[in-house]
Amino acid sequence: MSLGMYRHILIRPVLTWGAVAVGARMPVAMAPLALVFLVRERPGGYTFGALLAAAYVIGEIVGAPLLGMRLEAERARPQLALGLAAGAAGFAGLGVLPDAHPAVLAGFAFLAGAAPAAAPGGMRQLLTSSVPERAVTQALSAESVLTFGIWAVSPAAVTGLALGVAPYPPLLLAAVLMAASVAGLWALPAGWQTDRRDRGGESMLRITIRAWPVYVTGAASLSLLALAELILPALLEHRGMALGLAGPLLAGFAAGSGVGSFLYGLRAAWPGRLPVQSLVLLLAVSGCVALVAVLPSAPWMGAVLLAAGVLQAGAMLTRNLQLRQVLPASALAAGYSVMYAAVGAGYAAAGSLSGALLRVTEPDVAILAGVGLTLLLTVVAAAGERSTRRRTARVGPGLGIAAEGAPVSDRDDARRGL
Repeated sequence: MSLGMYRHILIRPVLTWGAVAVGARMPVAMAPLALVFLVRERPGGYTFGALLAAAYVIGEIVGAPLLGMRLEAERARPQLALGLAAGAAGFAGLGVLPDAHPAVLAGFAFLAGAAPAAAPGGMRQLLTSSVPERAVTQALSAESVLTFGIWAVSPAAVTGLALGVAPYPPLLLAAVLMAASVAGLWALPAGWQTDRRDRGGESMLRITIRAWPVYVTGAASLSLLALAELILPALLEHRGMALGLAGPLLAGFAAGSGVGSFLYGLRAAWPGRLPVQSLVLLLAVSGCVALVAVLPSAPWMGAVLLAAGVLQAGAMLTRNLQLRQVLPASALAAGYSVMYAAVGAGYAAAGSLSGALLRVTEPDVAILAGVGLTLLLTVVAAAGERSTRRRTARVGPGLGIAAEGAPVSDRDDARRGL
């Protein structure tokens, strides 16, 4: 292992990308909790807040594949800017009109989720096309560290503003951050170079569907995160522990994920094929979450959640790298967007299952049942990957990475008349 593996990404384009990514992604991390705080004092507030959060997530699930498949590589910037601007408008509508009719608020929440849903995939493609081929793993690791950092900070920011100022400022802050990311896009490349002939004439839809085992893996991974986040408070209460421990325990999980992301990038490659790495890591995370259901004390739960976070980061990175192997370069942005929708669906499915089980059984049993669902998805993904690998000719591990070109510059825009 060597810190020198990261030296190739300590360049101005990547640092600029990081600043823009904070503006684009922090509103996403803030949204669910901010929506609950926005309406919690209205009749049926918590139920209404959950419905608004559901509308937001549904918007993400619908918008990511629809918009991601329509991203044009050479001129991605205006498309990303339009989506982020519309998302900022959705957040602004929620913040400016907090007492509006429920249907209006649900519409704003859906818009805030759907309009910028292609941005994660497009931004990731901008990042990886800005670094040398040998530094792609480190770039994705750094992105993961940034993402987990954002998710660690966002709940505290939302809670502080909502309880210390008013319910609506978190949504206004989200609108400002997302609007700032629109302006920041003009400090980044206009797009990335790619050759559409690498799809062999197949449609984008057919190409992206081919990677379905990777998407199922992503859904399985996020279902574990949902179990940790949504059932932990009920489990603590069931064990007679302080509910306030949920925050530190989940912060430990997030911190572990950040550390795991950094550690994964310390090597150019880890032993084993990426699908095998992903399978092993998912099984290990599943074991950790299952242990949380049966451990008797908070310190042990914290230690296991910390380990789960480290392993979860590796599972996330392996699936992103695996996607780069199974999709041609021209379909990667669309593939990342479909992955975004898949992990959102996995989170939502696990959350729904958890909520239903908590009505009829104890929290520890609900966690174990959720782990069972995750293991089922993992087995399906592993079987699908094996079947797909048998049908597909081996074309080398660098597909999608070596095929990518340099970012498209503003001068390239001028030459094309864009």
